[in-house]
Amino acid sequence: MRNVLIRSVLLLTLAVSALAQADRIRDLTTVGGVRDNSLIGYGLVVGLDGTGDQTTQTPFTTQSLSNMLSQLGITVPAGTNMQLKNVAAVMVTAKLPAFGRQGQVVDVVVSSLGNAKSLRGGTLLMTPLKGVDNQVYALAQGNILIGGASVSAGGSSAQVNQVNGGRITGGATIERELPNNFGSSNLVNLFLNQEDFGMAQRISDAINSRGGYGMAQALDGRTVQIRSSANGTSQVRLLADIQNIDVAVAVQDAKVIINSRTGSVVMNREVMLTQCAIAQGSLSVTVNQTQNVNQPNTPFGGGQTVVTPQTQIDMRQSGGALQTVNASANLNSVVRAMNALGAKPIDLMSILQAMQSAGCLHAKLEII
Repeated sequence: MRNVLIRSVLLLTLAVSALAQADRIRDLTTVGGVRDNSLIGYGLVVGLDGTGDQTTQTPFTTQSLSNMLSQLGITVPAGTNMQLKNVAAVMVTAKLPAFGRQGQVVDVVVSSLGNAKSLRGGTLLMTPLKGVDNQVYALAQGNILIGGASVSAGGSSAQVNQVNGGRITGGATIERELPNNFGSSNLVNLFLNQEDFGMAQRISDAINSRGGYGMAQALDGRTVQIRSSANGTSQVRLLADIQNIDVAVAVQDAKVIINSRTGSVVMNREVMLTQCAIAQGSLSVTVNQTQNVNQPNTPFGGGQTVVTPQTQIDMRQSGGALQTVNASANLNSVVRAMNALGAKPIDLMSILQAMQSAGCLHAKLEII
């Protein structure tokens, strides 16, 4: 009897632990002041196989090339019409990581600015990358890796993926470091990835329950502030320990995300339906227009040949049967109920909006 009781308690404990979900603080938050910074630059790509900019339509390409050559000691005669096919003007972007040090390398993204057909096989010439303060923080240069391909012959062409943009792995070298004040204060802010008052309070309680990490306080639904005597390198150890603390994740808000551009519909596991009836049909309108030629009855009657358009409109509505959707308490049941309607993603968006207005869909509807 005792063994049976022990096994029952163990099974109950396993069931409760399976229902409880815990995430690390590092997966739920970011540290205030520790972030990437965007860099941007304008440059030239050379060595293209006749797929560069058409300089008659992109005069800035030839102007940039002339300026670059003059800096190298080569003077282009005024009025020279350079017909270039192997050069393209590009924009170069990169991310300056937090705590980036001078001499470190970062990846860069190169994108065509003019009307180049492809950047395949091109080499980016030295390009300064500037921050929002107009200061140069890195220099980019190197061979571009293109992930797409394109072919054209006889007036026909085919293309796979993008050929007007690519990456250079480790293509930029950091030349200037960003000043940072990490460790100069005894306050550390943790920013939640998603606004949630309950989660902010649980993170604060989890830190305070461990002890030795200072006093944590939830300022709002997005920020948890930690006040500690640690500073400098001590804050590194402090954050290393705090970020690995597990926090129980409570039930999330029921939410349905609709992408109006692609027709994608995503819902989390908390979405529930109450019983409702839905009439879903499709309306198709077809417009056909033909040209009728009317000629005079007699060749010499003085009449003229007239072309008159004839338009025919056909409107049909199919479906429209009243469907009953039963109450559902989990995601699988919701998906099965939606599939039973036979609705396409575009139709499903309208159905979900109408269901929310009718109070049948218990979830927040967000359209992106």
